[in-house]
Amino acid sequence: MKIPLDSVCVRSGLLCDRCQGMVDSGEVDTDEVEIMRVLLDLEESQFKELKDATYHRAIKIGHLLVLVVTSGPNLTQSKWVKVSKALQEKLKVKTVRIVEKVNDLKASASQLLSPARVLGVNTLWLPDGTVQYVVRVAKNEKRFLPSGTTELERALSKLYSTTVKIRVE
Repeated sequence: MKIPLDSVCVRSGLLCDRCQGMVDSGEVDTDEVEIMRVLLDLEESQFKELKDATYHRAIKIGHLLVLVVTSGPNLTQSKWVKVSKALQEKLKVKTVRIVEKVNDLKASASQLLSPARVLGVNTLWLPDGTVQYVVRVAKNEKRFLPSGTTELERALSKLYSTTVKIRVE
């Protein structure tokens, strides 16, 4: 798996100057080092297909861990589900969601909120010049959401660096 830090540094736990600089600058969070180590261990032991994948970042909010990755040609959706189950066991996290890195908010929201369906994404232009997005989910699909709406809103907002709200209608 391609990761932003050196694999030797991640496996050993001792970071070189470049890797430590990335952690200190906030480009990579300290929690992400452990996540990368577990992903490298999973690639070595169980999931050889991970060698073609690219890890971009992880967002941890409450009991929800969102991994942003780019898949390789051999990784299917069912294989990612198995990887997320293994990550849940190793990291002791309640919910792990793996999202493909795309620039489309609706596609990311659909992956994150699955199995709940996303009806659409509205864009709100506020008077102060900022933009806010509203992800719409059907009322009868609310029970399928993987986590609380506030955790999911915070994850999507962090992912896209703007305010994202989830509205159940």
